[in-house]
Amino acid sequence: MTFTTERLTLRELTAPDASFVCALMNEPSFVAHIGDRGVRTVDDARRYIESGPWTRYSTLGFGLWLVQLRENGEPIGICGLLQRDTLRSPDIGFAFRPQFWAHGYALESARAVMSFAADVLHRSEILALVNPSNAASIRLLEKLGFTRDWHHEDPAVCLFAWGQSSR
Repeated sequence: MTFTTERLTLRELTAPDASFVCALMNEPSFVAHIGDRGVRTVDDARRYIESGPWTRYSTLGFGLWLVQLRENGEPIGICGLLQRDTLRSPDIGFAFRPQFWAHGYALESARAVMSFAADVLHRSEILALVNPSNAASIRLLEKLGFTRDWHHEDPAVCLFAWGQSSR
């Protein structure tokens, strides 16, 4: 499955993407805002892609997709949907290499993912988990129409909702 936007291509992650995934997951910003997943080598990243929660394309119909620039195919980040056992609905996730921040790529890719969730998956609710200190991600979620769920009681993470529960 592949999505295209004006400037981006989103496609399923595959084993050859392991070096990019390893670099992304070891960015200080990834570790600070998303967490340390213990991926230290390209082999670790390959195993994570092959067996991790990111790539549930065949079982759920979604996962996290690699985000590439359309003009040259350069990988710049990931964006997609996850299904966590602890959440009632899928949640959107995104992470980009710092050199690609502040160009609108996260918003552009997240809009494509949200359109897929609503139009193809027919989801009436999408959630988002975000570190309370991650102001940029909170602003992006608000631009997408997410609202904060103030009843969520975990102080380490904010829960945002789009759709059914946010109305």
